[in-house]
Amino acid sequence: MRWSQTFIPTMKEIPSDAEVPSHQLMLRAGFIRQLMAGAYTYLPLGVRALKKAEAIVRQEMDATGALEILMPALQPIDLFERTGRKEAFGNVLINFNVRRGDRNVHLALGPTHEEVVTDLMSRHLSSHRQMPLTVYQIQTKFRNEERPRFGILRTSEFLMKDAYSFHSSLESLNDVYQKMYHAYCRIFARCGLEFLPVEAESGPIGGDASHEFMIPAANGEDRIVFCKKTNYAANLERAETGRKAPLIATSGEAKPVARLHTPNVGSIETVCKLLKCKPEKLVKTLIYVADGNPVAVLLRGDHEANEGKIRRALNVTSLEMADPAVILAVTGAPVGFAGPVGIKCPIFADHDVPLVVNAITGANEGDYHLANVNVGRDFALETTFDLRNAAAGDPSPRGEGTLELVHGIEVGHVFKLGTKYSISMDALYDDETEHRQPIIMGCYGIGVNRILAGLAETRHDDQGLIWPLSIAPYEVILSVIGANEPETLAAAERLYAELQAAGVDVLLDDRDLRPGVKFKDADLIGIPLRVNFGGKGLKEGVVELKWRTAADSERVPLADALTSVVRQLAEKKKSDAANLPG
Repeated sequence: MRWSQTFIPTMKEIPSDAEVPSHQLMLRAGFIRQLMAGAYTYLPLGVRALKKAEAIVRQEMDATGALEILMPALQPIDLFERTGRKEAFGNVLINFNVRRGDRNVHLALGPTHEEVVTDLMSRHLSSHRQMPLTVYQIQTKFRNEERPRFGILRTSEFLMKDAYSFHSSLESLNDVYQKMYHAYCRIFARCGLEFLPVEAESGPIGGDASHEFMIPAANGEDRIVFCKKTNYAANLERAETGRKAPLIATSGEAKPVARLHTPNVGSIETVCKLLKCKPEKLVKTLIYVADGNPVAVLLRGDHEANEGKIRRALNVTSLEMADPAVILAVTGAPVGFAGPVGIKCPIFADHDVPLVVNAITGANEGDYHLANVNVGRDFALETTFDLRNAAAGDPSPRGEGTLELVHGIEVGHVFKLGTKYSISMDALYDDETEHRQPIIMGCYGIGVNRILAGLAETRHDDQGLIWPLSIAPYEVILSVIGANEPETLAAAERLYAELQAAGVDVLLDDRDLRPGVKFKDADLIGIPLRVNFGGKGLKEGVVELKWRTAADSERVPLADALTSVVRQLAEKKKSDAANLPG
C-alpha cells in the first residue's frame, strides 16, 4: 500500500481528552477515531492490526478442534430471563422494545452468548455420543458501560472471541479446559503480549472455576496478586494468602476496656481522626445477611473485605450487606457503631483480628466506641479465616515467597461453567444408561480489541507505538527520501514491488515530505522495520535498514536490500516462534 493512497491521519499533539498512553497513541497514530463515548471507528491501520490479531486467534482456536460459527448479536430478552441474568447484568445489559406489526418485541444486544449457544445446543445435542463439542465465534458484543474510558480499553461495543464447549463428563471438560488454557497462552505469546494467567472469580458468568489472562500495566483497572518465587497469581477477588489461623488467646498486655464518646463518627477514617490512632489498631465489624441470616465479619481496620472469601468460608450461596434495620436489631446501634462485644449474631473473623491487642471497636451503642477490646476476654472466637483482600507483603499461599500487587488489563478469561446454563435452558442429553442429564459446559473469551489496547499500553516509547511483527499493520515501511524525484521514486517502487512479490507486508511512504517528518511518522505508527531509501545513500548505492527498537541503522547495498529485508524478517519470526509455549 502507498501512503498517498491510504488514510493515516496522524496527529502531532496529544489529544486533551485521552488519559492513558494507549488511547493517546492510537489516536495520534491514526488507528482509531471516537464516534461517541465508548464507540470507536477503526481506521485502515487499526483494521489491519485488528485483523491480524483475529487471524492468530482463529488459527489457534482451529488447532484445538473448535468449530467456528456466527451467532446473532440481537437476542430475545426471554433468554436472559430464563437464566436470571437480566437482573444480574442490570444496566449493563442494553435492552429495548421494537415495534413489529401490532406487537412490541423486547430484545437485547448480546453482552455474551451463553444463552444463545446453550439454546442452540439444547435443540441439537441429545446424546453423549455427540460430545465433546466446541464452537467459537468472533463477534461484536455490547455492554452499557457507565464510565467508558481509556480509549478501546473499556468500550460499550467491542469485538470478542467467545468459545463454548459441551461435555458429558467432568473429565472431558477438564481436558478441553486445559487445551483452551494452552491455546490462550500461545495466542497471547504470538501477539507479543507479556501476560499472567491468574486464578479468578467467575462473576456474573457463573461456573465452578476460572482463570483470567492479565497484562500487567500501570493503567489496568484490575488488581493482580502474584508471587515470583512460587508463580502463584490471582486477581484480587480470588487471591488467597498464606496466612494461618493464629493462637486465639487474650494478650498478657490487655488493658481494661474503656468506653469512648465518639459523636457523629461512624467510619474508620473519622474514628482514627478523632481518637488519633492508626486504622490497624481498629477492628471493624461488618454486618452481612448470609442465606437470610445476619452474621458479623471482623476485619482489621486497614483491610478490605473479600465477599467471595466470606461466602466460601460461611459456605453460603447468597451474601449481601445488611440494611440499617438488621444492623439495629443485632447491635442495638445505628450504622457505624457495630462491635463484637455483646453482638447478637454469629461472629466470623479474619486471621489478623486476634493479633490486634487492645483494639478499638464499635460499642454497639450510638456515638460510642470501645478501647482495649481483646479476643478471649471480651469476645469469643473458635477459629479464624482468610476473609480479606490479599495485600503486598502477604505470604504466598503456596508456602514460600511473598505476594506483590500490580494493576493489570484483562485480555482473556476461561471458565468451567458446569451445568449452570444447561439446567436453566433445559439442555439435556441421554447418557450411556439412557437417563437424561444436563450438559456440562465450558466458556472461553478473548477481548480482541484489548489485544491491541494492551500492546499499545505496554509497548511504546517517547516516539510512538512499538508493534510486534505479528500484529503490526505493516511489517516494513519503505520511506522514500526525495519522493518528488521521478528516478528516486521509480527505483523505490521497484524495491516495493519486489518486497510485495516476496510476501512482505510493506507500506510505501511516497509522500513529498521532509525525511524527519517521515521518520517521525514511521516511529509514531510503530512499523517494526524501516527502510530509508534515497538521498545521499541512494547515490552511494546503499539503503538503510532501521528496526523500530534498535538504536542504530544498518547500511546495506541496494542490490542486497531485498535479500536483507526478507532474511531479517525471517530471522525475527523464527526467534519469536522459538519463544512460544510448546
